[in-house]
Amino acid sequence: MQITKKFIIVGAGVLTLVAGGGVAYAATSSSAAAPRITAERAMQIAHQRVPGAWVSEVDYDGRGTRADVWEIELTKGSMHHELDVDAATGRILKYETERADRDDHGDDDRRGRGHDDRDDD
Repeated sequence: MQITKKFIIVGAGVLTLVAGGGVAYAATSSSAAAPRITAERAMQIAHQRVPGAWVSEVDYDGRGTRADVWEIELTKGSMHHELDVDAATGRILKYETERADRDDHGDDDRRGRGHDDRDDD
């Protein structure tokens, strides 16, 4: 009877240590640290680069081994701007611009302009 009680107590202690360690590991491995640069600050940085533009999209991209970034898309007039702002330093890592009235293939974007692609027979 004494051996059974000791075995149960030792087993419960080991189970507690294993479960606690698993929870601690999960907490450290699955929760990424919050970015030092906030979304609001990243948008301010983007507006410094493209004054007068309006922000159409903001996404946080946690990239693992590469620097985490805020991906910001802005529009000013007929130009579309895409910036990657480093979430730790606030540096602009990527800046691309293109005409907003073109699609990915370089064709005019005629959606919403009354253009119909069907042949008139």
